[in-house]
Amino acid sequence: MRKLEIIHQLETYLNRLGYGEKTIIIIKRCCLEFMTRLEIEQVEAIQDITSADIIDHYNYLNERPNKITQGGLSGKYIDHHIYSMKIFFEWQQTIQSIEGNPMSPLTFPKGESRPMQILTQSEIHQLYEVTETWKEKTLLSLYYGCGLRKSEGESLDIKDVHFRSGILYVRKGKGSKRRAVPMSKKVAEPIYQYIHEERQNPNQLKALVINKKDGRMRGQTYGLLLKKMMLKTEINKDITLHCLRHSIATHLLESGMRIEKIQDFLGHKHLESTMRYTRVSKQLLHGTS
Repeated sequence: MRKLEIIHQLETYLNRLGYGEKTIIIIKRCCLEFMTRLEIEQVEAIQDITSADIIDHYNYLNERPNKITQGGLSGKYIDHHIYSMKIFFEWQQTIQSIEGNPMSPLTFPKGESRPMQILTQSEIHQLYEVTETWKEKTLLSLYYGCGLRKSEGESLDIKDVHFRSGILYVRKGKGSKRRAVPMSKKVAEPIYQYIHEERQNPNQLKALVINKKDGRMRGQTYGLLLKKMMLKTEINKDITLHCLRHSIATHLLESGMRIEKIQDFLGHKHLESTMRYTRVSKQLLHGTS
């Protein structure tokens, strides 16, 4: 099975249909994992794939460990795989590579999303206490202090941080939406110190945070750094970068900030997306989370 060639053709097809860049990346990644497993099972052609092969892959996904965090794959991630396989076989039918669609007779339960993990303000304080570098403090400033999404932090350039005005500009938000995020002095100082005291060659690369190879810091590396920091605390929670965003939203709500202001801060298009934090906050107050 010429999987790389097939994935390239799939990408061309998805681009032609107008799929977004991130969606294409997810579909490609899921389909590549699927085809890699088929090779291991010695399924040599797409025409040979059966419904049983798809069921086997679904069962495998439910047992596969998460390569970044502890535990298994989330229900939402498995849903991405099912959706990707559905798109893949619909494409194969469109180009008349297969006669019957092996996905057609199959139904899969909707994956349950993991409960929203929130760090308390005391636990956030623990995280700050164990930081050893300005880069670690910058991670907390970006993903907790500024409530950024993973991709937003990845895309930041040095020019996007305006220390004098206390503003961080998100130029590549969700749906290509831009916004200005206010920074307190406590949030801005680690970023300033990282750039001027710890970061090598600040004028050589436009990216705000760089990795050990002097390239732009990516979400997976941020996630591994956060995991390393968590291991130094006594916090027993499976925390990701997005959990830091959840946490600051909840803490702002508890501090009395209006929900509309939190919506602007997070860059939510719809108020309903922000309203879920009111439910989380009530659960925390009543000890039911």
